[in-house]
Amino acid sequence: MIGRRQVLWASVFAALVLAGASAMAEGGFRRYLRLAQDVKSLKERNARLTEDNARLRREVEALRDDPRALERAAREELGLVKPGEIVFSLEAP
Repeated sequence: MIGRRQVLWASVFAALVLAGASAMAEGGFRRYLRLAQDVKSLKERNARLTEDNARLRREVEALRDDPRALERAAREELGLVKPGEIVFSLEAP
């Protein structure tokens, strides 16, 4: 007859074999670690995009409400000048 101690050791061995198989299987623990890393990187990207959206929202509101911001954007991004202004373009050789 099999003793309790032998059954216990057989159960522990079977549990270790199953845990090892799960850790090595593609759909097991390795997949969990990879998915956890994916979640972390997506959360970081989402945080950066949220900050970018907030910055762009502030810029849109400034362009709507502040004439100086609108003038600055027209000068910097479109290269517009007021009548009578002289533009000096300094470029490195």
